[in-house]
Amino acid sequence: ALKVNATVTHLDLNYNIIVDVSAQHIAEVLKVNATVAKLDLSCNGIGAVGAQHIAEALKVNATVTHLDLNYNIIVDVSAQHIAEVLKVNATVAKLDLSCNGIGAVGAQHIA
Repeated sequence: ALKVNATVTHLDLNYNIIVDVSAQHIAEVLKVNATVAKLDLSCNGIGAVGAQHIAEALKVNATVTHLDLNYNIIVDVSAQHIAEVLKVNATVAKLDLSCNGIGAVGAQHIA
């Protein structure tokens, strides 16, 4: 439904059971949706694979300005994928990765 929806600008899916497979479906939507600007996926079970799918989608998405991924299972390798997106995506202005498993290596990638 969100692939063709032209009115939803804020999608809040926090405190659900969104895991890597579910994140992949959301990523597919982000590749084609042109209205969602704020996406809250906090407090779910998104891990490295799910974060990679979201990151890949953000390489082509030009509408998401706020992405909340706090309290997931995002680790250093995921941070590397997200860092690659930040190099090419010019629309994400607010990114919350707090309370994940990102260590020194992941922080270095983000920096």
